[in-house]
Amino acid sequence: MKRDSKLSAVLHVLLHMAEMKTPVTSESLAIAMQTNPVVVRRLMAGLRQSGFVSSAKGHGGGWVLSCTLTAVTLGDIHNAVGAPALLAMGNRTESPGCIVEQAVNAALDGVCDEAEALLLRRFNSITLADLSRDFHRRMTGGGFTLKDIEHAS
Repeated sequence: MKRDSKLSAVLHVLLHMAEMKTPVTSESLAIAMQTNPVVVRRLMAGLRQSGFVSSAKGHGGGWVLSCTLTAVTLGDIHNAVGAPALLAMGNRTESPGCIVEQAVNAALDGVCDEAEALLLRRFNSITLADLSRDFHRRMTGGGFTLKDIEHAS
């Protein structure tokens, strides 16, 4: 089963944007995300609606961060991109007539609800600034510069 990588891709792009001094186009972001610019515009619309990015039209225009990295959590971004499902598991039948399947559903629902709540609590405790610090630690520890890691400009 293919995993939903939307949150990971958006976080990747936001960290790149945090390093950029100028607006970045949907086309450039699409290259970094290995997708179509239309997909980028759809994702960025949710982020714009939440106040995390803004856009400027015309020559030299594009997307820019409009939030501080310390104020935004992974949970905030998860919600801004539509709060995709965190777990791929589900019940075989949502409203089973079989009491065996009812017992199975009750057990799975309870565990999945607990796991999702734990994931969301953890997402809400990690800021974009935390990710940026880890990125910078890895970059300098690996002997890289910002130019070495650019693939969205």
